[in-house]
Amino acid sequence: MRDSSGRSLARCHPGFAPCEPRAHGDGVHELGLFYPPALPPQSRVISQDMSQVDFDVGIIGGGPAGAAMGAYLAKAGVSCVVLERDIFPRPHVGESFVPSSTRIFKELDFLRVMEAHHFPKKYGATWTASPTVRPYSMDWKGVDGDCAPSDPSAITAESRADIRFEERAQPGVDQPYTYHVDRGLFDLALLQHARDLGAHVVEGLDVKHVDFRDGQDPDIVAKLGNKEIRTRVRLVADASGRKTLLGNQLKLKVSDPVFDQYALHTWFEDFDRGGGTTESNIHIHFLPITNTWVWQIPINDRITSIGVVTQKKNFLGSKESREKFFWDCLKKREDLWARVEKARAVRPLKEEADYSYAMTQFTGDRFLLLGDAARFVDPIFSTGVSIALNSARFASRDVIGALAAGSLERQSFSTFENTMRRGVKNWYDFITVYYRLNVLFTYFVQNPAYRLDVLKLLQGDVYEEEAPPVLSLMQKKVAEVEQNPNHVWHRVLGDLTANTFRNAAGANVR
Repeated sequence: MRDSSGRSLARCHPGFAPCEPRAHGDGVHELGLFYPPALPPQSRVISQDMSQVDFDVGIIGGGPAGAAMGAYLAKAGVSCVVLERDIFPRPHVGESFVPSSTRIFKELDFLRVMEAHHFPKKYGATWTASPTVRPYSMDWKGVDGDCAPSDPSAITAESRADIRFEERAQPGVDQPYTYHVDRGLFDLALLQHARDLGAHVVEGLDVKHVDFRDGQDPDIVAKLGNKEIRTRVRLVADASGRKTLLGNQLKLKVSDPVFDQYALHTWFEDFDRGGGTTESNIHIHFLPITNTWVWQIPINDRITSIGVVTQKKNFLGSKESREKFFWDCLKKREDLWARVEKARAVRPLKEEADYSYAMTQFTGDRFLLLGDAARFVDPIFSTGVSIALNSARFASRDVIGALAAGSLERQSFSTFENTMRRGVKNWYDFITVYYRLNVLFTYFVQNPAYRLDVLKLLQGDVYEEEAPPVLSLMQKKVAEVEQNPNHVWHRVLGDLTANTFRNAAGANVR
């Protein structure tokens, strides 16, 4: 690292202490919180001249994607630095995981850390509709094998569906649960773990842009007060989250015209989660408002996260009107509102925007995009952190190989890009089916013929198949309902059409 005068700030002395100015040569190192590795990195697997660069890889962002990337690379002996704008811990949305995350935790020897934090265990998921006012209900006994009700009066009874992860054996995952987390604590723990494995970590440094220097080793450019700080690396991994630093800089970002979802959320103390064996599940509560739903996530023994996800058009107006919308949504579910009224909100309502976008490419010469910096659709199936962690897992493999070969052109990262596009496309298609025809999704969850295939998707195993058969069948059934106005399910179609989905998510931007 160098400041604008060219003085070196790159190598942190082993005696540097966090939160204090640190002497370095002829200057003073004041980069917020600079954490050198707790232990020396393993023997370097990349035997290249480091005299012209500060690190092999510069990672922008210390959230799950960036921290996991730093951990994977440091574990392999790659010199890397994680540059994080905030000082951890800090609150963040995305508090519930899917089981595929467990593979990453095992590979990074992080599972023991998760258990030591005693995060709530998530054994499954529950979807509910109001027993009195709901967009649809379904008596599953009245549905035949072709996914069409044999009796129109069958759409009358059910208001709930549940799954448990243990119902399907998942390769590489040997526990029947994943986790709900306080993201402030989880993100801090994972970032510290990356440091423990040998990654350099800098917090409180706001990266502004990347200078690619006409194909040479790029500079990551940040501001510290009035000083410009440059860090020269061989490769940049953008894990800047929904800030999408490189996506904006390189004009790769494309807004999704279909999924313009926003969210309002807060924490409640002493919210009654309902008890029973599903109390620890994530709960998705349907609302009688198009494309609007509520999440319920346990954070600890007393705190529950509650959030309303809806379309952007419902969020227009003043802050006061948006907050009113949040409370009005909860009141539309009398059974839910009765429990909310007895609980106490312990955080101000927080708004999340820019939920849905795509990138025209995930990689390029000397850069790649990870996690939310590459793609974000909608949080309905708790995909955010899983995508972030898996993107680091797949990207690290290509990066280690590319550095060893001395080839950092885009084609060196094609396996990562193809794998992530396949997985994100499957998530996208799965989510579109859900929004277009809730009743079909819930039917497939309940039907023994399809239940385990749907559970495979819900567990996060979406990266291997180009088009999972159960997903293709669901899409086919949605199209049939759309094309038949007399179909008993036609009246409960959402207002997002299959054609809209295809047009919005072309092959070049998924």
